[in-house]
Amino acid sequence: MPQHDEMEKRTILIVDDDERLRTALVRAFRLRGWEALAAVSKDEATRLAEESSPDLVTVDLRMPDENGLNIVRQLRELDSTTFITVLTGYGSIATAMDAIKLGADHYMSKPADADQILAAFESAGNVQSADKDDIPVPSLARVEWEHIQRVLTDFNGNISQAAKKLGLHRRSLQRKLSKFPPRT
Repeated sequence: MPQHDEMEKRTILIVDDDERLRTALVRAFRLRGWEALAAVSKDEATRLAEESSPDLVTVDLRMPDENGLNIVRQLRELDSTTFITVLTGYGSIATAMDAIKLGADHYMSKPADADQILAAFESAGNVQSADKDDIPVPSLARVEWEHIQRVLTDFNGNISQAAKKLGLHRRSLQRKLSKFPPRT
């Protein structure tokens, strides 16, 4: 990918409450020649977006004090040309549809790295040399594991209630949880 000079440097805004992920993404994008900004709240994200007009924004779906979809809506109102990607560890078709309706351009499951985010950005025609075969698609096992994690979180870690909601026997759910999460 061609490097932009200082005048043409692209900007990314990373909105996430997970400090480790936020810091890792900022570092990864800076190594790729991007100006990388980080925010931990809707107000901070809005202020930074107004000041810098980023080319790309990643927004965590679940923030402690704010729904990420509200942040997407606010950022879309500020700049219709910004490419917005929603990141979540609790993916579902319904939330993906909501994110797109509110202005997100892409929806991606965590953990996502800079290369995956850039692949989504490139696939929309924002950068040259995107190879569609390189865009990762999560495996069915990974999607199932993420769904189980979301339901378990909804029931505050109560395995019996989560198993009932998922239509599984409690022991079957425990076996699934004992396995490491599948890679993509």
